[in-house]
Amino acid sequence: MRAVAPTYSTSEVLLREITHRVNNEFASVIQVVSFAAAKSPDRNVKAALNGVMEKLHNYAQVHHALQMPSRNDCIDASAYLRDLCRSISGSKLESSKIELVLVDRPFQMSSQRCWMLGMIVSELITNAVRHAFDHNGGSIRIECRVAGALVECRVSDNGSASNPEVRPGSGLRIIEALAQELDAEFQFNFGEDGSEAVIIFPIELDRCLESPSVRRKENHAAQMA
Repeated sequence: MRAVAPTYSTSEVLLREITHRVNNEFASVIQVVSFAAAKSPDRNVKAALNGVMEKLHNYAQVHHALQMPSRNDCIDASAYLRDLCRSISGSKLESSKIELVLVDRPFQMSSQRCWMLGMIVSELITNAVRHAFDHNGGSIRIECRVAGALVECRVSDNGSASNPEVRPGSGLRIIEALAQELDAEFQFNFGEDGSEAVIIFPIELDRCLESPSVRRKENHAAQMA
């Protein structure tokens, strides 16, 4: 009996290599800031550098959450989104007076499809932060729920930007490409009271709905190959 290593396309190999290098760069920068904080005799400088280090950790956690998964396991999608939103809040939103609200409804997805959903949600949050709010801040609300054979995910904000040429910006192409991979319907609406993006995709395409016996047979076949 032997384990079979997963096979990746050239683009996946390149993406994983870039991700590995970015992880190393984050670790290096955090280490440099940590050493500088440890050496400084000034308490104010130490506090400032520790704040920078915490911010870098949050950005690294966002990057980690948005990595392409190496396996396609069944995971708790709500827990994944909760960790992603916590990291985004710590890295991008706290200093901008923007509150990120996640309506937490547990549901299961395969890790690869959940990763694509996370990429879409992250891009929508980033777009709202850049274009929707002034110095007074506001809130972004994320709500995903299972409705029959579909998952419906809504990302809304109470920002004031309503120019269709400004929002949703160049990130729309990324979102549309990911939505296509999810076989999802994507809608983006904006108005005086803010905007709302709606992503609806079929959950029956997910590995999580396969019977456990089917998954066990697949795993056994991979081990015996």
